[in-house]
Amino acid sequence: MKIKEATIEISAVSQKQYPTANLPEIALAGRSNVGKSSFINRMLGRRNLVRTSSKPGKTRTLNFYRINDAFYFVDVPGYGYAKVSKTEQQKWGAMMEEYFETREPLQLVVLVIDSRHDPTQDDMRMIEYISYLNIPLLIIATKVDKLKKNARQNQLRHITSIIHDVAADVQVIPFSAETGENKDRIWDILAPYI
Repeated sequence: MKIKEATIEISAVSQKQYPTANLPEIALAGRSNVGKSSFINRMLGRRNLVRTSSKPGKTRTLNFYRINDAFYFVDVPGYGYAKVSKTEQQKWGAMMEEYFETREPLQLVVLVIDSRHDPTQDDMRMIEYISYLNIPLLIIATKVDKLKKNARQNQLRHITSIIHDVAADVQVIPFSAETGENKDRIWDILAPYI
C-alpha cells in the first residue's frame, strides 16, 4: 500500500463528533505502552503522525486518521493503565463501547499486543468483546525484534494458542516497528477492509 496522505482529522469523545465521510474504518486497540503508536507510524511511513510517549495512557480520545482520502485508522485509548483514575477508565470504557457497538463504517479491529509477554486479562477481555460483537479481528504481536531468535517461534506459538482458546480463527501476525517486519503482509490482510 502506497500512503500518499495521512492526516489526523478529528479527536472525538462521542458519536456526534465522528467524521461524516462514511469511509471504511479500522480501529487500533491495545494496552497502554504496547507500541500501538509506533505500529501506526510505521504502517503509514510517518515518524511522528501519532505521538509516541514513554508515559502510558496518553491517548484519551478516539483519534481519526484519514488515509489517502479512502479510509480511516481510528486510534482508541489504551486500556489497562493503573495510574489513570477509575472515573477516567469508566469514561474511556463508555466512549469505546459507544464506538465499537454503534459505528457502522467500522470494518476491522486490529488489537496490538506485546509479543514478549502473554496476553493480559484485559487483552483477552478485548478479544472476547470484539468476537462477541462479531467484528473481524486481527492481532498484531509487536516488538518481535526484541525476542531472542531461538525463543521467538515458541513464544509466538504460545501466544497464538492462548488467543485461539477464545477466538479460534483470529490471525496473529508478528511485527516490528523497528524493522518493518511483516508490514506488507499486514497491508495485504487489511486491503479487503478498506
